[in-house]
Amino acid sequence: MLSVAILAAGKGTRMESSLPKVLHKVSGKSLLQRVIDSCIKLNPDQIYVIIGHKSKEVRESIKNNNNIQFILQDPQSGTGHAVQILCNQVEKIEGKLLVLNGDVPLIKSKTLQKLVNLHDSKNAEVSLITTKKKNPNGYGRVFLKGDFIERIVEEKDCNKRERLNSLINAGIYCFNWRNLSKIITSLKNDNNQKEIYLTDTVVLLRNSLSLEVEDDGELQGINNRIQLSECEEIFQNSIKEKHMLRGVTFINKASCSISEEAEIGKDVTIEANTHIRGNTKILNNCIIGPNTFVENSNVGIYCEISNSTIFDSQIMDHIKIGPYSHIRPNSQISSRCKIGNFVEIKNSQLEEESKVNHLSYIGDSIIGTSTNIGAGTITANFDGQKKYQTKIGKNSRIGANTVFVAPINLGESVTTGAGSVITKDSKDNSLAISRTKQVNIENWEGRKS
Repeated sequence: MLSVAILAAGKGTRMESSLPKVLHKVSGKSLLQRVIDSCIKLNPDQIYVIIGHKSKEVRESIKNNNNIQFILQDPQSGTGHAVQILCNQVEKIEGKLLVLNGDVPLIKSKTLQKLVNLHDSKNAEVSLITTKKKNPNGYGRVFLKGDFIERIVEEKDCNKRERLNSLINAGIYCFNWRNLSKIITSLKNDNNQKEIYLTDTVVLLRNSLSLEVEDDGELQGINNRIQLSECEEIFQNSIKEKHMLRGVTFINKASCSISEEAEIGKDVTIEANTHIRGNTKILNNCIIGPNTFVENSNVGIYCEISNSTIFDSQIMDHIKIGPYSHIRPNSQISSRCKIGNFVEIKNSQLEEESKVNHLSYIGDSIIGTSTNIGAGTITANFDGQKKYQTKIGKNSRIGANTVFVAPINLGESVTTGAGSVITKDSKDNSLAISRTKQVNIENWEGRKS
């Protein structure tokens, strides 16, 4: 039986933030959620998240999972104190207890599994992950005696000789839970920080083992914004390298960001300063960017999107969008459409080969096949209380600066005169025009000042 305890009670003062440290995000997920995701892959019987500072926010941030139980630590008096509270509140203590911090988002499930396997193979009472650092400042030092851990000394309690030791404690433990529960209450706070250290359990338990792993970044805890940024860079490099090996070209890799969930096809070029977020799927032979943001959207083959933003929409094949267009949620752009510069589309459907080339707003609309929307066209979809739909049939020609006061339904092959305000429906093959008569007054002299 395997249980997991994730320590997530601290404030994280060095983050200089009103947000709890474990809720800061890396590549779209909180630090805590990433640790939970790694632990779930071990198939534990139970996950305990020990919360304290802003406990309600931390609890609400976790996706619904019946296998997660929250334990409140108040006040927060150290890692050992957190596990003391856990042992006091859990009735059925048996099997193994894996303990780790909620601020190690790069930790790999296979590394955690190695720790559990070592613990089982040696029948240890406690096993923990260690690594050697060239600069171990800030970390507890691990001292070995043969194959076993003799003691762990926290950085603030080390003397000059002890600080020279480069083997550090990564803060990830696997305990025989029953044996841990027998000695956990004996831990004291007689140290420089006046906290109860979980590391003090090592000298109280028999057969304490070290799993030394090479530090490739996965053991890095996040304590400040600099480390958060470094962690984001590690994540992004890994994601982008994966896509490059699958046939994606990045013109300027460092300026782009890609979500883990995103799918990108072969022969796609990602231009500089382009960001692909959420569950976005981009098919083959597209050019995305520069300066483009796409979130939770599907993009078909042979599309070109430049200097534009797209949210929660469907972009079919052979489509050009931009520069400086904004495709808002629930829009569907059918194949071979053209969306030009400074166009905003919201909750609308454009059928195949339609064009909205410049300076237009299309909201809550259905635009038919092969229809051309002239420059400056606006669908006035909101009357101050409700929103209404505009329908324009196929093969229509909409003159520049046409305003549709919805609800409007135009038939097929309708033409509107430039500068018209359309307030009535029009049938197929008609011309809709609404203008005041132009009056020219000759010999006009402007009002003199």
